[in-house]
Amino acid sequence: MKITVAGVKKEFDDGLTVAKLVNLEKVETPQYVTVTINDEFVESGAFENTILKDGDEVEFLYFMGGGR
Repeated sequence: MKITVAGVKKEFDDGLTVAKLVNLEKVETPQYVTVTINDEFVESGAFENTILKDGDEVEFLYFMGGGR
């Protein structure tokens, strides 16, 4: 299946979960990453059970603190 990860089209085997994708993509500090699929947020507790589908668009987001 083909999915877009962070703007790059890639091919993966069917049945890929969000948790496995985070691992395959070597996401830094995966415990702090937020994932969207087709602009919908995925709860971190659902990564293991959320299966990606052909044509999905996945983004990894990091929220950073700061300011005054």
